[in-house]
Amino acid sequence: MFLVADETHETYRVKEVAELTGLTVRALHHYDAIGLVSPNERTSAGYRLYTHADLIALQQVLVYRELGLPLERIKQIVKDPTFDRQAAFEEQRRQLENKLEHTHAMLRAVDKALAAMKGEPIMNAKELFDGFDPAEHEEEAEARWGDTEAYKESAKRTKNYGPDDWKALKAENDQIMSEVAKLVIGGAKPTDEAAKDLAERHRLHIDRWFYPCSHTMHRGLGQMYVADERFTKNMDKFGEGVAAFLAAAIDANAERR
Repeated sequence: MFLVADETHETYRVKEVAELTGLTVRALHHYDAIGLVSPNERTSAGYRLYTHADLIALQQVLVYRELGLPLERIKQIVKDPTFDRQAAFEEQRRQLENKLEHTHAMLRAVDKALAAMKGEPIMNAKELFDGFDPAEHEEEAEARWGDTEAYKESAKRTKNYGPDDWKALKAENDQIMSEVAKLVIGGAKPTDEAAKDLAERHRLHIDRWFYPCSHTMHRGLGQMYVADERFTKNMDKFGEGVAAFLAAAIDANAERR
């Protein structure tokens, strides 16, 4: 959520800033700890006080986070007076426009599918697939793993999945990734029990939906998450460092087993 600072309000406590931004108090403390947004003012009891200038700086951080930049890069930007912020925003805006066009295409395809489910006629079957281009990924997956039992089992299972199955699968995965992100923000270690428990949930998620996933196989997947930038980028959408953290937690979980 983006905030609009009120210049008539001189200072804000951390809980007030959390309510304004939708960030957690823990996240704000983390931003302070890494020197991203560090309020200088304090109450007599030592609690942080955010000024109007601090809120403006925090709003900049939120904008860059929405644009997908990692925290370290954001820190470089906000601390570098020579950085061309306007050019960066213009480039990110172009990227967002491209994503928006793709999203609109997908929405049109989903609307067509819903219309078909309601019995409405579809003039062109191709309209059902506008905005989707899975062929490249399917060909790569088959080329890399097509001869494995895991790939065959995954193809067998997913062939029969309907819209509700895919929705449930995605919701389960997103929940796990969101919880991993919370551990990262909270400063947890991949070797913590909570992290290893999440890694085990992730392994069982794969085991349930795709193919039998041993701890050894799970370790291999973890290595791929950090070796292949496409996996890393996709997982880090939930938070910077999620892919690396999960990979390390997968290793730790395998060790304890």
